[in-house]
Amino acid sequence: MTFAVNTGLIFSNPLAGISAAFSVPVKKKMLTIKPDELPELMNALSYASITLTTRCLIEFQLHTMTRPNEAAQARWDEIDFNNNLWSIPMEKMKMNRPHIIPLTPQMISLLQRMHKVSGHREYVFPAARNPRTHTNTQTANAAIKRMGFHGRLVAHGMRSLASTTLNEQGFDAELIEVSLAHIDKNTVRAAYNRADYIERRRELLNWWSAHIVKSSSSNFHNG
Repeated sequence: MTFAVNTGLIFSNPLAGISAAFSVPVKKKMLTIKPDELPELMNALSYASITLTTRCLIEFQLHTMTRPNEAAQARWDEIDFNNNLWSIPMEKMKMNRPHIIPLTPQMISLLQRMHKVSGHREYVFPAARNPRTHTNTQTANAAIKRMGFHGRLVAHGMRSLASTTLNEQGFDAELIEVSLAHIDKNTVRAAYNRADYIERRRELLNWWSAHIVKSSSSNFHNG
């Protein structure tokens, strides 16, 4: 319409100000649970009637602090067991930037368990009906819902759970943001810090993984 006005085809733009007729989209926060509810989640996961692949997928996503689609689409050729790193290519990342995740002993254990199932396949978490492709990106969400967390937690919300817990523990907020693969608004600093943070993030993720395991065992001690 603006082009038509500028070229003399029409005298005025009848759509001027039309944006006022539409409400501004409201961002909804992903459903998540409180840090002290992590033992409840781990307890539910341990007793859930789900496949080994789905169980390991949920745990792996929780430990790595990744998005549901990133975990579901993990490939064996992205895993470096020699240096304990998972390198996710940029085309899989929301921010269109490659992301490297230091693998903790607990993450390695989960991968070793899955290697017995899918080590000969392309994807770490293969689909049940067609193991040549990855499990559905909504698999974790569906399982969490069936585990009794409908209206309380979604798979993406496990990232918020990790962030809240780590911030409450006093970890460097910038390290947490990098671990969540959030883009630093300071592009120069972001480029400089990309490689520098690997070992510092390894320490953070080691604590987080150990905390998850501790939360798992606390269920049984508390009865």
